[in-house]
Amino acid sequence: MHLPLDGIRVVEMSHMVMGPSCGMFLAFLGAEVIKIEPPEGDKTRNLTGMGAGFFPTFNRGKKSVVLDIKMPEGRADLERLLATADVFVENFRTESLAKMGLDPESLRKRFPRLIAASCKGFLEGPYENRAAMDELVQMMTGMAYMTGPTGRPLRIGSSANDIMGGLFAAYGVLAQIIAREQDGKGSIVRAGLFENCLLLVAQHMVQFDIEGTESPPMPERIFSWPVYDIFRTRDGRQIFLGAVTETQWTALCRVLGLEALLSDPRLQTRPDQIAARSWTLPMVAEAVATRDYADLLAACEAAALLCSPIARPAEMYDDPHVTRPGGLIHSRYADKKDFRAPGLPFSVDGEAPRPVDADLPSVGQHTSEILSALPQMERA
Repeated sequence: MHLPLDGIRVVEMSHMVMGPSCGMFLAFLGAEVIKIEPPEGDKTRNLTGMGAGFFPTFNRGKKSVVLDIKMPEGRADLERLLATADVFVENFRTESLAKMGLDPESLRKRFPRLIAASCKGFLEGPYENRAAMDELVQMMTGMAYMTGPTGRPLRIGSSANDIMGGLFAAYGVLAQIIAREQDGKGSIVRAGLFENCLLLVAQHMVQFDIEGTESPPMPERIFSWPVYDIFRTRDGRQIFLGAVTETQWTALCRVLGLEALLSDPRLQTRPDQIAARSWTLPMVAEAVATRDYADLLAACEAAALLCSPIARPAEMYDDPHVTRPGGLIHSRYADKKDFRAPGLPFSVDGEAPRPVDADLPSVGQHTSEILSALPQMERA
């Protein structure tokens, strides 16, 4: 199966989530992604708990080459590998890379066609040398403030910034691959975790810039819709229901047997319906509490209403849309349990791009294969 990045070689020297996700996105588009691991293997391979999914999720479809870059022989082999590469992805401190001659500027001098993608905490500026992690930038940008109730800032429930930071790094790489076709030159792409999170809160920044008002945190937000809430059914299940248009308001009232609200003179416009939430929502809650979850969900879906179960991530393996053909990619995880995980969230001509091989390599599995095929260079 032909993929857009067939023939592109990516050397990835990164760990945790942001850098590996960049490599994974490129691998899923067809690039040969060679992950450089230290002799003991990537340190995220053996994480447990909430970190157990880091390595398997974001290193699918890659090849593993073990190099000890602290040693001259390891650096020489890396040089030989970079001489054959189109892209170099890293997420280490610039100072550490510079000591080994692997910082982007040094690489550009030795490999003029190489696209160096740096996954960093910050773009160039006053903070560029600060350490950063996903949760930290959520605190810095206001994301955590907007997510939790007042006085209780809360990080969102995934490594969303790391993943999106890797996505923007891959986005920049794709743009520079196109640019290189025109001018033949490599480039330096830098993606910032902080700037990624800043973009995610931009709507709240712009509201303040335009109106001079700040939105309260999401749990206390002023609603723009008549119904946009979580309710509990007769059998104790939670369900999210939304009515954001006049058509949906009418449909929801009919599904719940609240037709009297449709003729109530106090509820004839959407602003009226929003202003009346204090007394209409208890009526909606009472009506929902008389219905069983499955029956109500089916009725809401039939009426084209906004409705959803309140699901846990583990329950996604039982969701019929997730488990449709092509919805999950099966991967083999060397020495560990095989698993299923989502691929890229878009389709082309009805099919989602997926790698030919989405398995996880064992530590150094491809070292001999890759290094033996490289042209010889004088070792340092």
